[in-house]
Order: sequence, then C-alpha cells, then structure tokens
Amino acid sequence: MADLSVLMSLYIKEKPEYVEECFQSLLRQTVPANEWVVVEDGPLTDELYSVLEKYQKEHPGLIKRVPLEKNQGLGLALRAGVPECSNELIARMDTDDICREDRFEKQLAVFEKEPELDIVGSHEDEFEDTPDQIVAKRTVPLTDKEIKKYQKRRDGFNHVTVMFKKKAVLAAGNYQSCPLMEDTYLWARMMMKGVKCRNIDESLVFVRIGKNMYERRGGWAYFKKYRQGFKMVYSTGFISWFDYASVITIQFIVALVPTSIRGWIFKKMLHRKKKA
Repeated sequence: MADLSVLMSLYIKEKPEYVEECFQSLLRQTVPANEWVVVEDGPLTDELYSVLEKYQKEHPGLIKRVPLEKNQGLGLALRAGVPECSNELIARMDTDDICREDRFEKQLAVFEKEPELDIVGSHEDEFEDTPDQIVAKRTVPLTDKEIKKYQKRRDGFNHVTVMFKKKAVLAAGNYQSCPLMEDTYLWARMMMKGVKCRNIDESLVFVRIGKNMYERRGGWAYFKKYRQGFKMVYSTGFISWFDYASVITIQFIVALVPTSIRGWIFKKMLHRKKKA
C-alpha cells in the first residue's frame, strides 16, 4: 500500500451498485491507497450506509467517514474532507466512476520522478452503461505550460483523475462553494499560487456519464448558474475579461441550442468520440 488518501463525496442520490463498482476498482489497484476519506454529504439511504459498513467491516482502518448534517454540495463536502486526509498525496475520485487498475501506480511514479509537481491528472474515458463501451474521451494538455494556458478557457484537468498535494490545496484556500465549477475555481487559485502541473497521456479513469447529461447542461437556469460560477473564477485575476467574455458567449450558445445539437457538440467537439 502507498501513503495515499482517496477523497470522495457521497450523497443520497448515488446508486449503491455504482459505489460498489467504484470501491472494487480502488481495491484492485496495483498500488492501493492506505486511506479512503468518504465525506457523507448529508443523510444517506439505508442501502448506502450498508455499503459503507460492509467495506469498513471487510477492510478495518481503511475508510474514514466524515458525516455532514446537511447536504452542502460537492465543493463544501470536499472542503470538509481535505483536512481529514492523513496523507500529503490525495487522489480525487467520484463514487460512480471506475479507476483503471494501474491509476495510482502511474501517478505515484510521476510524483516520484518529479517531486516538484503539485497536481497530476490524466485523460478520461466516458461511458454510459459499462466501461467496456466507451462513448467519448476527454483529453487534456500534458505539460505545465500547456495546462495553464488551456485553463484560461477550459479545464486543464479532468477533476476525477487528479492526484494532488494536500499542502498546495490548503495554501490556495481549499475547495470552496462555486456553482458548477468548484474544481475550476480551485485550479485557478492554485495556479495563481504557482503550482506545478502535469497530465499523463493515458486515460486512467472511466467516467460514468448519464444519458441525460446533455439535457442537464442546457437551459437558462443552467446558464445563469454557470455564469455565476465563472464570474467567481474571473474574480481571481487568473483570466482576462476577454477570456471571460469569450467563454460565457460560447456557453450561452451551447446552453440554449436544442439538446440533440448540444450532445453533438459535446461528443464531436468538446469530448471527442473515442476511435475504435
């Protein structure tokens, strides 16, 4: 096992079978983590509590549970979880996604080779039903310079693939509440602090995307929330007014086009279709 904490947030609407798949992928790691920090973002269902209790019983000392009285949202849930991580290196994970078996081994090797790094992520493969049926792939830039340039307009990291140093996250003010983009807001503040970044040129996480994802990412209410979140990113000083205006204009168009067209944009342009 490695001195590594896995940071996850779990809320009431998660499906127990998805959590099981996620946990099993963590157990199958060629270099497993020695701590899972699970933030319970408000009360959960009996089925979800049963999953947590099952894995606590089967793997004593592995899971640290951080219960929150009320649902806070992802940003504040992760904010509560970071200080609870016992290790300096923290791997983010969503409870409905699946890690490739060598994910942690690959990322830890990069940190060992380049100890000055603060964040290491990767590409992600996206699926709807099973991870052997990939529908799209989100690729990200690889080098520190490329990532920081890319971050001006789009996220230079896939959030659920990152492994980062606890001290770097806390030095930037930790996660904070930011509509739709708690990760974007954190990356901007961390980059303003001069963190060193890297992405691995492989997909190390299989990300579950719901079939109604493209519908959820549209409409006036969604756009207003997106604009509110991105305005917080702009307030950091990391991006220019031109960057802000350009992104908001594009997002306005994408949010208000019909769902079928939005789906085409995501699959063909933003998250490109994976080649057979």
